[in-house]
Amino acid sequence: MEKIPSRCKTWFGWCMYDWANSSFATVILAAVFPLYFAALVPEGGASLPIPGMSRTVPATALWGYVISISMLLVALSAPQIGALADRRGMRRRLLVVCTLVGAACTVFLGATGPGDYRLAGGLFILANFGFATGNIFYNSFLPALAAGSQLDRLSSYGFALGYIGGGLALALVFVMIQWHEFFGFADAGSATRAGFVLTGTWWALFAIPTFIWMRERALPQSPEPLVRGFRQYLATFSEIRGYSQLFLFLIAFLCYNDGIQTVIVVSAIFGKEELGLSQETILACFLMIQFLAMPGTLLFGRVAEKWGTRRSILITLCLFIGVTIYAFFMQSALEFWILAAVVALIFGGSQAVSRSLYGSLVPPQKSAEFFGFYAISNKFASILGPLTFGLIADLTGSARLSILSLIIFFIVGIILLLRVDVARGQVLAQGENP
Repeated sequence: MEKIPSRCKTWFGWCMYDWANSSFATVILAAVFPLYFAALVPEGGASLPIPGMSRTVPATALWGYVISISMLLVALSAPQIGALADRRGMRRRLLVVCTLVGAACTVFLGATGPGDYRLAGGLFILANFGFATGNIFYNSFLPALAAGSQLDRLSSYGFALGYIGGGLALALVFVMIQWHEFFGFADAGSATRAGFVLTGTWWALFAIPTFIWMRERALPQSPEPLVRGFRQYLATFSEIRGYSQLFLFLIAFLCYNDGIQTVIVVSAIFGKEELGLSQETILACFLMIQFLAMPGTLLFGRVAEKWGTRRSILITLCLFIGVTIYAFFMQSALEFWILAAVVALIFGGSQAVSRSLYGSLVPPQKSAEFFGFYAISNKFASILGPLTFGLIADLTGSARLSILSLIIFFIVGIILLLRVDVARGQVLAQGENP
């Protein structure tokens, strides 16, 4: 009989996955790869393979399109894959597959070179698919490992380890690039590609404790077609609509969080293309963001306790509006540093407080189902922000207008959030009938 790992080991195994895959979030999604990808695109723009058209797009627009395509693939496939995993007890196995695919594609990014923007974009799409889909399975283990106040504690442990692991991975890559000659690399580009290999290896190796100590009970097989995943998704959507305040908050969150995530994934390429900042300056800014985000999270946790959860979220959204306006007028490296510091302090807080508010509006007996819907809906919503950024940069040639356009996501989010009656929603969540 297989020995069941202790709770301490399973908790540690679960948290270590956040440590492992946060290397991808910091190095590939946010700080290093966007700059590398922009450098691969020809100076006059990238040609798009559209039949009957000869069209080129700037690097900033192409990056927005690539992000949107990768999230579209995740959103369309997640309901079916999730249904398969739930019915056949394959969450752990599919988490392993997603990790190996994502980590391998990240390593293969190290084999790209000048002009290989199509290959690099394709590998990134596959790697991001593995990252985002794997996170759905990873998060699905949370309700099975803890309950009540322990759920918040375990979630916080994973969040904290993710910040530390992602920050350390980014710091290692930064050191390799900054002092590439010391490490035997011919130039910064070679060191950057080696950093991608390090990132993929880090992700796979540090996920091993997760694979060893995470277990799940096998579920009975079902002959039903995979399309049931979408049917279940739509059924859950209909059910959530019955909880009016929860539904209203979910729509508000999907709007403003799309803006937040877009700011994070486009800021590096914005700094390079619009401000002419060096790779070293941008990476140093992201290191600061990584290590300031945790105290920022704790700060807004205190703000939420004192002034209320909804009010603390509104504060972060008003600050994000200020961030987009400030970014439009930025001209210097110092201003970019100031902007990065503000984002660092409000980013983690907005995420953590939003999750806790959503959790307080969810009926306890439907926690796993509604959080699963929350995760998949977030993937659908994450398509629009990067797409908006890319389209405006493509049509106007200005990344400044693109970043300013994100203000609409925050304004709509604020308007909807102001209409949420949190107290009433919490009462409805605790009642048997909405």
